[in-house]
Amino acid sequence: EETEEEERFNPKTQIMISQAKEIKKDVEIGEELVQELPVPGEFGRMAAQTAKQVIIQRLREAEREVVFNEYKDKEGELINGTVQRIEAGNVLIDIGQATAVMPAQEQVRSERYTPGTQLRFYIKSVATSNRGPEVIVSRTDKELVRKLFTMEVPEILDNVVELKSIAREPGSRSKIAVYTEAENVDPVGSCVGQRGTRVQFIINELGGEKIDIIEWNKDDIAFIKNALSPAKVQDVILEEKSKTAQAMVAEDQFSLAIGKGGQNVRLASGLTGWRIDIKQAESENSEKKQDESIDADIADPEKSKLQNPNDKEMTNKEPQESKE
Repeated sequence: EETEEEERFNPKTQIMISQAKEIKKDVEIGEELVQELPVPGEFGRMAAQTAKQVIIQRLREAEREVVFNEYKDKEGELINGTVQRIEAGNVLIDIGQATAVMPAQEQVRSERYTPGTQLRFYIKSVATSNRGPEVIVSRTDKELVRKLFTMEVPEILDNVVELKSIAREPGSRSKIAVYTEAENVDPVGSCVGQRGTRVQFIINELGGEKIDIIEWNKDDIAFIKNALSPAKVQDVILEEKSKTAQAMVAEDQFSLAIGKGGQNVRLASGLTGWRIDIKQAESENSEKKQDESIDADIADPEKSKLQNPNDKEMTNKEPQESKE
């Protein structure tokens, strides 16, 4: 049984069957007919031009929406691009269907972005604007490092090895912490690759940026010791409330633990989430020398007396009689 709404006649989109047969004799109910509409006499050149512009504008908007959706789906991924030019400090990148923008804060200081240079970029955000999709890309984001390792190391892609954390100083050095529960898999070795091929590929992609691959450990002390590599740490004292760690190192490891300009300890702090202070542990030799010195003083009491400035040398002298 048809409803009242289905029976209602719409003169804008429907015509009676008798009128339809004047256009097409064998027409059937429900069939669609195409009919040319009459053009009003006053529909002049200006109106036609306006209509054309409106249609072109709608087509451009539709194209922009398609391009926006394409790159919005790629947000947080890597993309290949070619440097076009630099405008007002921003690097413009050709990424195919759109031109991406790399602001100054997303650029690596040591890199030179000359026109024609091809690089991989991290798509940081995609937004709409009057000129189309605004794609912001980065070469400094630490997620660029994560995506490169995911792309190059099958064990990470297959979730056999987990990339736990990343600390990065773009263009100079990065530290990454990796972990696996698989007993027969070496997480660090998987990332390094045979003869270092995997990590070298990533280093090349990052323009020579050095990468330290650290094994993650759920024990904070062990993790901090690993993170300060290549320095060897003797002991770590944790202060839970302030999230501060004191790393004790030998004298010959002190500079290595801190790193050039403090870089090693900064990256280790960023990697572990702990504020790390490097302390120089007293060496056994210095303690031994101190003990030997004390023992020698005990063996020579006269020397001990002389070394004490508060002690006075006592002498017994008979008083001389004055000669008259």
